[in-house]
Amino acid sequence: MRHRVPDRPVGGLGPRPGTRTEHGPGAEGRPSPGRVPGPGFSGDGPLSRAAALVHTLLTVEAMLLAAASPGLVALFFLDRDPAGLPLAAVCLLPLGPALAAALHALHHRGRDLTDLHPARDYWRGWRLNAWPALKLWAGLLTWLTVVAFCLAHFPLTGLPGWWAALLAAAGLAGLLWGAHALVLTSLFAFRTADTCRLAAYFLLRHGRTTLGAASLIAVAAGLTLLATEALPALLAPLLLLSLLHTSRPVIIETEEDFTV
Repeated sequence: MRHRVPDRPVGGLGPRPGTRTEHGPGAEGRPSPGRVPGPGFSGDGPLSRAAALVHTLLTVEAMLLAAASPGLVALFFLDRDPAGLPLAAVCLLPLGPALAAALHALHHRGRDLTDLHPARDYWRGWRLNAWPALKLWAGLLTWLTVVAFCLAHFPLTGLPGWWAALLAAAGLAGLLWGAHALVLTSLFAFRTADTCRLAAYFLLRHGRTTLGAASLIAVAAGLTLLATEALPALLAPLLLLSLLHTSRPVIIETEEDFTV
């Protein structure tokens, strides 16, 4: 497998022997050499870390919306009709690479105000992950479009109701697989086929992580139904940060068992 070891460990993990990590400004969330905080300012206090997190989330939000805006803007002009599902899938294509880049930026975020580069981290993640993420995202959107189209026209089929439940379960399984695949392709450089297999493997291997991803999908769906489609997009950085947190076991096992 080709791989790219994450540049910053998640949740306090140290670099493993033999792995490649980047050391540079902000590599460990500390001020870069020669850079001294201003008088009376501590770059590693709780208030500084909170401000750094807010700054990172807002910047990543702006970058994500900018990267996905062509499709999202077009999506708002589509009619709410099952016949428009294929067009909706096409409009959502830019969202996959945008989400992968956002995960990359949040994974490598700085911990204090003296060393923040969220915009640079975002665009670096987009350059590294745009094409791999697009391939996975396009396949997932195709599957979800087929499922949604079948469910929308299910009354015309005359099939028993349990077939509809089976289709809905298949769609949910695809979404959960996509959550694992998105994390893997954002932080590692496996081949597409290897990422697909690993995502399917972790789907059952780490039940808590999968359950956490399911809860985030439920939150996003609930926000869409109860409020507006724009609300999940506005809260995307928070949802993605939660996904990174719940995916820690997957990231740790991937680093330990599937990278060198």
